[in-house]
Amino acid sequence: MLPDKLLLEVVTPEGLLLREEVDTVQAPGELGYFGVLPGHRPFFSALGMGEISYKAGKQSGHLTCFWGFCEVLPDRVSILAEVGERAEDIDVARAEKDRHSAAERLKALRDEAGFKEAQATYMKAVTRLSVARKRREA
Repeated sequence: MLPDKLLLEVVTPEGLLLREEVDTVQAPGELGYFGVLPGHRPFFSALGMGEISYKAGKQSGHLTCFWGFCEVLPDRVSILAEVGERAEDIDVARAEKDRHSAAERLKALRDEAGFKEAQATYMKAVTRLSVARKRREA
């Protein structure tokens, strides 16, 4: 018999970020987003930068996720993220400042030196702002 729920666990170097029974999970794989429903085939994936979203009944949740690994089992999704944040823990003013300064650095670059770092800073800030905005809209 297939499970009807997933146990979602998200762990960062700081500790357990989330442990919740959910209906669906979407995570940022290294090659693009993937979705998981109960009963999914097992797999292991490297994670990129983006947002973890999940639904439990009519409630939905959003977390930032910056790199790491994910193990999917039929009844569980275990995420080990290098960096992850709950929407309510995001400093929106700081993320807005980071986005602005990273965008300015990207405009000022004359060659490839520093591009990847500025781009990663920009993507992290935009992701943080997106996750924080979704919490306010809920």
